Formats: sequence, C-alpha cells, structure tokens
Amino acid sequence: MSEQSRRRPSKPYRRPKKDPVRILAFEALRAVDERDAYANLVLPPLLKKAREKDGFDGRDAALATELVYGTLRRQGTYDAIIAACIDRPLREVDPPVLDVLALGAHQLLGTRIPTHAAVSASVELARVVLGDGRAKFVNAVLRKIAQDDLDSWLERVAPPYEEDAEDHLAVVHSHPRWVVSALWDALGGGRAGIEDLLEADNERPEVTLVARPGRSTTAELLDVLGEEAGLPGRWSPYAVRLAEGGEPGAIDAVRDGRAGVQDEGSQLVAIALANAPLDGPDARWLDGCAGPGGKAALLGALAAGRGAALLASEKQPHRARLVERALAGNPGPYQVIAADGTRPPWRPGSFDRVLVDVPCSGLGALRRRPEARWRRRPEDLEGFAPLQRALLTEALKAVRVGGVVGYATCSPHLAETRVVVDDVLKREGGAELIDARPCMPGVPALGDGPDVQLWPHVHGTDAMYLALLRRTA
Repeated sequence: MSEQSRRRPSKPYRRPKKDPVRILAFEALRAVDERDAYANLVLPPLLKKAREKDGFDGRDAALATELVYGTLRRQGTYDAIIAACIDRPLREVDPPVLDVLALGAHQLLGTRIPTHAAVSASVELARVVLGDGRAKFVNAVLRKIAQDDLDSWLERVAPPYEEDAEDHLAVVHSHPRWVVSALWDALGGGRAGIEDLLEADNERPEVTLVARPGRSTTAELLDVLGEEAGLPGRWSPYAVRLAEGGEPGAIDAVRDGRAGVQDEGSQLVAIALANAPLDGPDARWLDGCAGPGGKAALLGALAAGRGAALLASEKQPHRARLVERALAGNPGPYQVIAADGTRPPWRPGSFDRVLVDVPCSGLGALRRRPEARWRRRPEDLEGFAPLQRALLTEALKAVRVGGVVGYATCSPHLAETRVVVDDVLKREGGAELIDARPCMPGVPALGDGPDVQLWPHVHGTDAMYLALLRRTA
C-alpha cells in the first residue's frame, strides 16, 4: 500500500435516512406479495399507526397511498422496464428488491417527483430495508431508468401494436395479456375502446357514497360535505361522489350506518332489481350472496319503502356478521342468516325478488384492487363456473312463478356473465330474460340488451354485469 493510500482518510459510514412514507409503502407492497393481502385492507391500519407513531399528515398519507396503488397498477409496465435494465431474468431478483425498484420506477416515471429526489429516496429506502450491498444495485438500475421518460421506455419495451396488439396493450397499460384478451372480447370494437378501458383501470376511482332510502338523503350528505367536497352521483338517485381526499368516516351518516361507501355500479344493480316489473305480490325479497352487505343494505331500505321484507343470506359466518352490521337500523323487517345458497334452507318459490351477486374473478374492480390483475389466472374462472351456475339455478328455484331474479357479477368476462346465464336457461328452462335497460333509467350506452354491462371508461363505475330473469314455470 502506498504512503498516499495510507494517509487518505476512509469515508465515514453514514447511517441511512429513514423515510416513514416510503418505508410504509414498501411494507404494504410486501404484505400484498407475501400474504396475498389487498392494498385497500392493508393500507388503512398502516396509515393509522403512522399517524399515531410518526405524525403522518394528509400529504404524507396521500403520497404513501399514491406510491402503493400507482406501483401496483403499473407493475407490469415497470417490470418490463426493469427487466431491460438488468443482466439477469427478472424472476432471479429477490421480491423485496423488485418492490424497491418498482417504487423507484413509479416515482421516476409516474409522478412529478424530481429525478434526483426519486433516485436518492429509493436508494436510501434500499439501504434501510435491504442493506448497503443491494442498495448499490438499486442505485445502478434506477439511474438507467432515469435516462428516459415513460413514453420512450414504452417504445423500447412494448412490441409494436401491428405485430402483437394484445401484448402491446398488456405492456403499455399494465395488464396481463389474458386479461387484455378477455376484456377485449367482452367489450368488442376496435383499439380505441379497449385502450380507454385499460387506461380507466389505471385511474384512481372516486369514492362514492350511498344514502340509504328512509335513513338518509343525498341532500343531507351534500349539505354536510359542502359544494367543494361533494357532488351528486351520475346515475344513481342515492349516490354522492366525494372530492379527492374526502374522508367517508368523518360523516355522521356513514358512521351511523344510514349511509355507506358503495360504487354506483353496485347501487344500480340493486336499483334495477327493485325496478323490475312484477305482477302479483311483492312482499319477500332475497339477497342470496349478501356479504359484505352493501347491496343488502340498499335492498333492505328499498324493500322497507314498499312494506316488503328482506332475507339476506351469506355462506361465511364472518361475512354474515358484516351484513348484520350493514343492515342494523333498517326501517323495515329483515333477517340475516349464514347459509349456502347452493343448498338453501328456504322452500322453492318463497320469494318475489332475488338477487345473486355471485363470487367471481373481480376483473370489473381492477381500479380498486389493482393487485387482483396479477393474482388471478385464467384457470380461476373454471373454479368459479360451477358455483356461479349453481347459485343462479337455486335462485331461479327460490323465486315464485312471475318473480324476478337478478344475476350480477363484478366481472365483464363472458365466461362469468352471458355464458353462465345462457347455460342455466338452456339447462333448466322455466325462465326468460327480461330487458334490464329500462330498470336503469337515465343510464346511457347500455348496449343491445337484454342484459347490461357497465364499464369504468363509459359510466365511471366498476364493470358490473346484470341479467334479469323472470320465472315462467
């Protein structure tokens, strides 16, 4: 060693700076990956703890939320870009390292955070949660990503649309290829429509409230929120939209259960069943898949307005308890039971109106649960299919002749919507489709009918599907 080397002072060790916002975002992503958790369930308790422990304010919470949801929505795009910047297959990179890289990529390509701040903050995060060695790897990769903007990267990593349209859309709009294909089949049409839909899936959805009839009103909610914080719903007469950053839990009517948080698409499904024309008695309604209780609460309130009673059935006892909580205080008669809708305890022909919002892939709610697009597989639909058919079959048996069944899914996938309905009608007989479109008055672009498919890019709702069937024999 030379004399000069011996005299050069060593660089002192610098303790990494802890950034509570980015550490929280990293912890949320790890929970989603390791425990198959959903971000909308993981984030609230983490944010609550951060407010108490780290003094998080509204801006901190907003940034953490954006980092988590933005990273999850654009994960497919960022994975393709990261893969282009490393010399090994992406699967060989440890998942925690990928999470830090994806968080950094989102800050660089999907936010207005300055480049130097996005890189340095991500490297500091890596030092805290991964160690100095892997932080150097993170630094090198993010510096490569920072050399181009998002559009330039997409030109490099996405195949041309003309060569492989579905793969191009999958990379550009961050959806698995099979989901792109399924949504395109359900939507029909050309490139513009599917691109609008995929882009809508990557937008932050509005928070929508429902004023439960007989218990609260939209006027009450709008008055509490004020002009800047609340807007009337687009289609549902019971809906109020919150401005960005609005806090539903701060509203007395929500805390009391007189109002709730519910997407307008879900409201429209319940309203349409209630609006369906009916001959004869209208005294007994059934929600056959009632958990967690949003539609049941609205149906119960609508039924009460007509002097009808609601039976809300949910297979899982813990979800049945959520239904009880949602229905507590309902002005009319109701009952909540834990029962399997495929082996029901009620007698055939017992009800005048029946709703089955069946378990499904959830591809219609990718705005709210972006991680679901990466978690679902095409073979999952094969698992749902027998249950969906069984629930619709039993629902048709549960309704009286002349009564109406609503079959609903939060998925536009044809294998979960029209295919199920057509199969059950052919196999069972004794029922006919009725036009659901007039039962959603004022809602545009409902297609050729008789069933209805709502779309995020057209209606601003989740992609809810509804078919109305009348029992004829």
